[in-house]
Amino acid sequence: MTDPNGQKDNPANPAQDNEPVVSKPYIMPDDPEQGSAEALARENVDLRDKMLRTLAEMENLRKRTAREVADARTYGITGFARDVLGIADNLQRALDAVPAETRESADPMLKALIEGVELTERSLLNALEKNGVKKFDPSGEKFDPNFQQAMYEVPDASVPAGTVVQVVQAGYMIGDRVLRPALVAIAKGGAKASASETN
Repeated sequence: MTDPNGQKDNPANPAQDNEPVVSKPYIMPDDPEQGSAEALARENVDLRDKMLRTLAEMENLRKRTAREVADARTYGITGFARDVLGIADNLQRALDAVPAETRESADPMLKALIEGVELTERSLLNALEKNGVKKFDPSGEKFDPNFQQAMYEVPDASVPAGTVVQVVQAGYMIGDRVLRPALVAIAKGGAKASASETN
């Protein structure tokens, strides 16, 4: 049988002429065609943005890691240094136990012992300082609770109130942190510190 176009019907494939022919899939109006210059430019912008974000994250990670390594170098010995401070205190107590007049009139053996203890203390403090631990003595300074711990007050009208008049135990810093605050006595009853001294 022949259709109006002059072609014969194919009985084996009756639906052949009824199917619509689709040239390409439907694309949203604002989406560029795949492979077009606009699509490639948009993909390029997205990839560049991702790359810049990744580079920024890596730079932040590098800086944070460098800071942590520096802190570990500086503050890694904190526990050990805190334990050693007791030894430094005991050496200082041993030296303070010998009065100045006894030192001068002491026999040569006692003088040698005292010099040995002084040398040991200096050597220990030098080793601590070489590793970032520094001793500080706040005598005569305005009391600062960030670096000192007040043990008691002393009536002293010759200095402004709140001034450190006696150091019971020296303080130590490690890097820019307080390893151990200084134990101090502060003046009470003296003239109030002026505004310029407090700032």
